[in-house]
Amino acid sequence: MIVLLENKVAVIYGGGGAVGGAVARAFARDGARIFLAGRTLSPLEAVAGDVSIAGGSVEVAGVDVLDADAVERHTARIVEQAGRLDISFNLIGYGDTQGAPLVETGRERFIGPVSTAMEAHFNTATAAGRHMIAAGSGVLLALTAQAGRLPYLNTGGFGVICAAIEGLWRQLAAELGPHGVRAVCLRSAGSPDTPGVEESWAQHAENEGVTKQEWWARMTEKTALRRLPMLADVANVAVLLASDHAAAITAEIANVTCGELYD
Repeated sequence: MIVLLENKVAVIYGGGGAVGGAVARAFARDGARIFLAGRTLSPLEAVAGDVSIAGGSVEVAGVDVLDADAVERHTARIVEQAGRLDISFNLIGYGDTQGAPLVETGRERFIGPVSTAMEAHFNTATAAGRHMIAAGSGVLLALTAQAGRLPYLNTGGFGVICAAIEGLWRQLAAELGPHGVRAVCLRSAGSPDTPGVEESWAQHAENEGVTKQEWWARMTEKTALRRLPMLADVANVAVLLASDHAAAITAEIANVTCGELYD
């Protein structure tokens, strides 16, 4: 069996969540040594248990990504312990809420999640980036959604967050590229097997006066493949983009929308 991430060292922030867990399992399946980080240990330990049972190498740490010093210390410990850091992927939740137009959204409900997203990604990406520059290689991954390019009604600050992350990643790609470090985003259409997506789509369906199943059918019909990207699809693309097979890809927003967007 060919493994794409053999001998790679990866840190996944928010690794106890649905997306983070899926990515962790996929990375481990393809040979990476995994470091899971997040504020709450119990979900991280659950994912770590799955990885260990499957024969993967995984360690868990409690880290608040909004604490820049804590992120820096954790990153340094990974490099000291593993000898390197090849992949950094931040998949934390931002606490954003959807379902109302911006003119009916309170300032903190909009600004808070945007601020959280930017601070979290800045802290983790720059901490990893400094070590990757020293090593002359590495990959910074981020996850966004189609709402970052194609505005959707009543999504609150979510689309703004996605667009901001993509802008940050372009800047990182330009600055870190000369040092051999890549920065790549995955832009998804939303995976219906993710609890957060299911919750927000249920709200959108209620706003439209349709059932959740009818809303999902609408979203599916928008895609070229007539299906939506599941968690496994997103995780598998992340494996490819983190691997040396994607060594020429940086400053890219990978289209994982099953063809909802046409690039």
